[in-house]
Amino acid sequence: MQRQVLLAIVLSFLVIYGWQALFPPPQAPKPTPAPRQVTQAPSGAAAPTAAPTVTGVEQPRLVETPAPAVATVVAAANEQDIKVRSKFVDATFSTRGGVLKSWRLNNYKDGLGQPLELVPQNLPNAVRPFTLEVDDPAISARLREALFKPDRDSLDVSSTSTTLAFEFEDASGLKARKEFTFSPDQPYLIRFTANVTSNANTLNPTITWGPALGTGVVSSGMTYAPAPQPILFRDRDVTRVAIKDIAAHQQEQGSFGFAGVDDHYFLNVILPGQQPIQLQFAPIQTTTSTGQALQFISWNVRGASPPQNTDFFFGPKDLDVLQNVKPELVRAIHFGMFDWLVVPLLRALKWLNSYIGNYGWSIVALTVLINLVMFPLRHKSVVSMRKMQELQPQMKAIQDRYSKLKMTDPARQKMNEEVMALYKQHGTNPAAGCVPMLLTLPVLIAFYSMLSVAIELRGAPFVGWIRDLSSYDPWYVLPVLMGATQFIQTKMTPMSGDPMQQRMMLFMPLMFAGMLLWAPSGLVLYWTASNIWTIGQQTITNKLIGPAPQHNVRPPAERQLKNAGAGRSAGAKERKREGA
Repeated sequence: MQRQVLLAIVLSFLVIYGWQALFPPPQAPKPTPAPRQVTQAPSGAAAPTAAPTVTGVEQPRLVETPAPAVATVVAAANEQDIKVRSKFVDATFSTRGGVLKSWRLNNYKDGLGQPLELVPQNLPNAVRPFTLEVDDPAISARLREALFKPDRDSLDVSSTSTTLAFEFEDASGLKARKEFTFSPDQPYLIRFTANVTSNANTLNPTITWGPALGTGVVSSGMTYAPAPQPILFRDRDVTRVAIKDIAAHQQEQGSFGFAGVDDHYFLNVILPGQQPIQLQFAPIQTTTSTGQALQFISWNVRGASPPQNTDFFFGPKDLDVLQNVKPELVRAIHFGMFDWLVVPLLRALKWLNSYIGNYGWSIVALTVLINLVMFPLRHKSVVSMRKMQELQPQMKAIQDRYSKLKMTDPARQKMNEEVMALYKQHGTNPAAGCVPMLLTLPVLIAFYSMLSVAIELRGAPFVGWIRDLSSYDPWYVLPVLMGATQFIQTKMTPMSGDPMQQRMMLFMPLMFAGMLLWAPSGLVLYWTASNIWTIGQQTITNKLIGPAPQHNVRPPAERQLKNAGAGRSAGAKERKREGA
């Protein structure tokens, strides 16, 4: 039975860390000096020239075409910034090109405690979001450098939907208008309309976003924390493209529920509706002056016709926020194969936090509720293991009688029959202790998945030194406490008399504690709280079923010697009778 228990524990370990094998965190690229190249990009593609050293896959760039001097008819007098403010977002648009310069999320902080910036600022020469490109490079160059005239100097999105418009017209017949609509009910949604004409001919522009998502830092560790990557949702299926596989997905076209770029916690996608679109992606790998690796994905999109009231989502992968925008947008959160269980767990965690106000204590409360539900299963498992423990001496005796037989010997079948008869005689099912433990594995895996992707835990403090439940414990107190409580729990669990199995079981807590040193604090907190609960439950169960019986089992060598002596005595008696 103890082999089955050990198998259940090892299986849980393999499943959890097998998940890491399937979805490993990206490794930081090793910078190698590479000469800067200027290449002709496909039509509509535009990419930034980064201030940091660009390494790895070189980003395609348009050959810079100087814009001819053409008199303007409608334009801004000079370059200026237009501020758009709401409760959740502070945005900055530039009249040069009528593009988005900054998109700061007020409810999410960066490493310095400031509102999180999603438009990369460490690539100063990068193409900005909502840059328009057309098939004519000269017109594209004029659109990039044009000073669009805004219809207002600032915008406060507080009560009703409001539109910010930019216009440009020059003497050559080029006219362009951009409209950005914002709603207080959908603070992370930008509704975009663009019209470009040249000499009364309507042009269909490509919307070039440039490098998406300003987080850019390559994560390393034992959690699911991908760098920015293309994400596509079509035919009810989500495709996430690793940066090394972008070459095979550089161009995608068709009908998508949403498409764009995401990283661990944030999302930048177009919601094209029923309109078919064409997408282009290109990787940007850079290093800062301090050698820190950064990864970005530059992307652009073009529809069958000019964009009219086209929605772009640029914000957090928060379950409720995404659900409010578009139900299928929730699929952008990578919940894993147990998503049917992860979502209710996450909703339960958020509900508890609405009363408790601390996600750490909310995790503890949810752990208690989960263990209350699983109490009967664990109780049944412990009782079954105790029965198996009581049968160990008799099972050992049966195994010793057949120990000299080869595994292929048909006579060993009789050993199995005797073992099953022993189980039947005492009303014991060998799987009864293992199956309840296996039934708890989906909850463990779902909880692990939830804590790995829940943006609610990003920057959420617990107590004292634990200021971010999505990051590891900087003092490693929780992993040590988890290992200690796991050791106590293991010592209290009924085990067989096999010393080797006992040593293996007692070694498991140390192994798990080592593996969880850099795991998210929220996950380790859940595991520790679950261990403490199990210790209490084990204490109650032990009192209910009484102390384990004590058996004095003779060493195998002693039993063999006695049997051998008995055999010689019987042989001597037989020879004596024959002699008589």
